[in-house]
Amino acid sequence: MSERNFFAELKRRHVDKVALAYAVVAWLLIEIASILLPTFDAPVWVMETLVVLLALGFIIAVLVSWSFEMTPEGMKRTAEVTPGEVLPYWSKRKFATFVIGTAIIAFGLLAYQLLRPEGGRLSAKQRTDRIIIQGNSAGIQTVEAQPDGTVRAEYSYNDRGRGDHITATWKLDSAGVPIAYDGHGNDYMKAPVEEHFEIRDGRASWKNRSEQGEQAVSGEAFYLPMNSPPEILAVLARALLKAPNHKLPLLPAGEATIEQTGKVSSGNTEFTEYRITGLGFSPQPIWLDHNGTPASVSSWFSVVPDGSESSIPRLRDAQQKTDAASSERIAHALAHVPRGDLVIRNARLFDPRDLSVTPATSVVVSGERIVRVGPDADVKPSAKAEVIDAKGRFLMPGLWDNHQHFSDNDGALDLANGVTSARDMANDTDTFLERVARFDNGSELGPRVLKAGIIDGTGEFAGPTKMRVDTADQAIQDVDWYADHGYAQIKIYSSIKPELVPIIADHAHARGLRVSGHVPAFMSARQFVEGGADEIQHLNFIVLNFLFPEVKETRNRDRFIKVAERAGEFTPDKPEVREFINFLGQRRTVLDPTINLFEGLFCGDPSAITPGLEEIVPRFPPQVRRAMRSGALEVPPDKQAAYHEAFPAMLRLLKAIHDAGVTIIPGTDALAGYTLHHELELYARAGIAPAEVLRMATWTPALVMGVNKDRGVIAPGKLADMILVDGDPTKNIQDIDKITMVIKGGKVYDPAAIEKALGITPRETHPQ
Repeated sequence: MSERNFFAELKRRHVDKVALAYAVVAWLLIEIASILLPTFDAPVWVMETLVVLLALGFIIAVLVSWSFEMTPEGMKRTAEVTPGEVLPYWSKRKFATFVIGTAIIAFGLLAYQLLRPEGGRLSAKQRTDRIIIQGNSAGIQTVEAQPDGTVRAEYSYNDRGRGDHITATWKLDSAGVPIAYDGHGNDYMKAPVEEHFEIRDGRASWKNRSEQGEQAVSGEAFYLPMNSPPEILAVLARALLKAPNHKLPLLPAGEATIEQTGKVSSGNTEFTEYRITGLGFSPQPIWLDHNGTPASVSSWFSVVPDGSESSIPRLRDAQQKTDAASSERIAHALAHVPRGDLVIRNARLFDPRDLSVTPATSVVVSGERIVRVGPDADVKPSAKAEVIDAKGRFLMPGLWDNHQHFSDNDGALDLANGVTSARDMANDTDTFLERVARFDNGSELGPRVLKAGIIDGTGEFAGPTKMRVDTADQAIQDVDWYADHGYAQIKIYSSIKPELVPIIADHAHARGLRVSGHVPAFMSARQFVEGGADEIQHLNFIVLNFLFPEVKETRNRDRFIKVAERAGEFTPDKPEVREFINFLGQRRTVLDPTINLFEGLFCGDPSAITPGLEEIVPRFPPQVRRAMRSGALEVPPDKQAAYHEAFPAMLRLLKAIHDAGVTIIPGTDALAGYTLHHELELYARAGIAPAEVLRMATWTPALVMGVNKDRGVIAPGKLADMILVDGDPTKNIQDIDKITMVIKGGKVYDPAAIEKALGITPRETHPQ
């Protein structure tokens, strides 16, 4: 058959019409699927399969139209029918109407998709992101390209009346690196933020409330603002992907690199996981779709494109797998497991039960437990034992931090600072449990963790948790969930209705759980204890007891501001103060004061290095150093004297509470490890004897939490959780900073090696 005859035959058999009709219908189906499949969170392969099937269908349709004809008796092979038997096709007019109409509908759907808000993009120039805290919507970020080439972002969220609100603009060069940045607004604690950066004539200059500087730049260098919208992290990621070797110097200091670690499909979007090194103690994760649109997820705080909230669990699970694999490599590399018994000789042994220090003492460990403690002369190590000569150093039980919220790196920071036991005082209810399991099986560095489950009410100031209740039945259900999942304690939060407190406390006690928390708004600390609380978190709630009922709304920043303004009024010699302290003692109420927080909040300078960490922070990675600021409240001009007096007044109150016999257990609610040392130093500054402070950090929490059978003292039968200190913290509490060895469950850790793995420089070589 000639070419001319072939095309004539295609036309006679209407193959051309079938092909054209099939093509426009397939186009329409693809556009419909592109809209509907993401609605049902269908994976990417569904769309890919549809396209493949339509392509195969096209081939089949063309072959069928060539080989068969429709007749009144049905489909017959073309060679077997005469032209008169074939059913007539549509007229040219009807066919054209069908094809053109279908194509117009398909084109309209395509235009809709290009212009609609997809994946958080209102258009190619505008995007909206949602901020999610513990599964609850908390704010938004908008990003918009301006006509002059600048980018404008606005970022705000509400976290219990706190939260950043930053408006920023920036301009990028051809490499995607900022050459100008301006930002203003307020930080998490509502202190004002003003920040400026620019590169002009080969010199970079920057100014914010903590820094001011300039330096010559000969190539690309990426300035990271101090208080910026989350979008800046995506700008950095995209710039790193463009950069040679995926590496860029950072301003004011440091260097960042990026690597790809995985891919995840969610709905009709494929996200690629990247890790940026140089920003923290460990690589920072970020996800980008094929357009470079970012998503940042964690168990606490996530920022994702509007409409992509359903992708958070899938992204987080993939991210956790990457984290877990990395943590396991580090944990196995840094843990030394003795092949036989472990014997520590020539130690000065501290016993927190009677505050004694016994020299020339040996401790024998078999597996994860202590099997013998005695004088060096009486202990003869076996031939296979591994012997550690303490060289007269101070051996004491591992420390407790009784107020943490575990996230990445916290476990490693704890072990580096001798914290072998801890309480988590509120966290998510899924990935956190997996982290604790990794701590326990040794696949992630971390202490032994007792879990406190948070329960809050609803409303604008509700805390970061899914466990929000309005009724007694809901509260009981949440208590049961925590009890069934191995929690030791319930933490009541600030938005709980006061009438629910005794219901929660009674049911928690019936299930064997302790009860503690913030004092809920619209009730006093006395009423909280009378309602069944065993413990109070944070010393400010003791001060607020004296301000009740004048100050009832404590869900907002008033729980800090009113304390800063009035703490100096409530001296320990006042009858109302003495009476309430005695009440706490009589009720055997435990206090978790976290007093370090108030030193920073009331210091008056939000740009200052976190108080107590001035000698530690210079050893941190450059970008971590920049973040370690006090976060102080802004001090009104007429309240300067009150703010200045507030923290010393709280130290005096803490000493009076201790002297009255109220049980105090140290916790931080801040940077893991290092802050606990400072918390203990503050207790000594308040006038509590250093040896008593050490007891608070070891034996007392074990008694309070009912685990003294296994922890809190170095004695036969106990878990081998110990630290070796080059000094005597019973005389100088600051010697607790000089930990040279940590033992948890018989495994030996070198604090300096853990610090090195986290990018922390040795004590001997502080960077300038």
